[in-house]
Amino acid sequence: MVRAGLNAERLARAGAELADEVGFEQVTVSALARRFDVKVASLYSHVKNSHDLKTRIALIALQEMADRAADALAGRSGKDALTALANVYRDYAREHPGRYTASQFRLDPETALASAGVRHSQMTRALLRGYDLTEADQTHAVRLLGSVFHGYVSLEMSGGFSHSAPGSDVSWTRTLDALDALLRNWPEEKK
Repeated sequence: MVRAGLNAERLARAGAELADEVGFEQVTVSALARRFDVKVASLYSHVKNSHDLKTRIALIALQEMADRAADALAGRSGKDALTALANVYRDYAREHPGRYTASQFRLDPETALASAGVRHSQMTRALLRGYDLTEADQTHAVRLLGSVFHGYVSLEMSGGFSHSAPGSDVSWTRTLDALDALLRNWPEEKK
């Protein structure tokens, strides 16, 4: 039995790897115990339950994506920054499909506020300052970008765009062009 060296961080990292291999939904404490060839009960001194394990995996994914986004956004603005951020999400999802799914896991408010998810929002808002949006409109734009990025990536990963031409890369570029145009010409709020 390989018990030495098990801790919450190692289990969460192994859970993230497992998520990429078999899907985030399939990650459980039992599956992780099988991976380490230990009894399930021995893992409960490190993680409370499968929900706790999934939360830890989500936090890893959010941190990894935030680090990539920070690197990609450094020194960029406008459409270059928009494209860089969008590509971070898309590339991460392609490389780490289970972790990407984990990044969408619902966190309790306290955990969410302490997570790298806050950095994602801050970086997106910084990007949006280059488009001269009001703070109120930035909130709407953050939600729009997140919805488009996640929606596109999710549909693409599930094969939703594989049935027709042009290829999804062409549509991705056009989608980013359209988002850039929208952000430069943000509609005024109707009163």
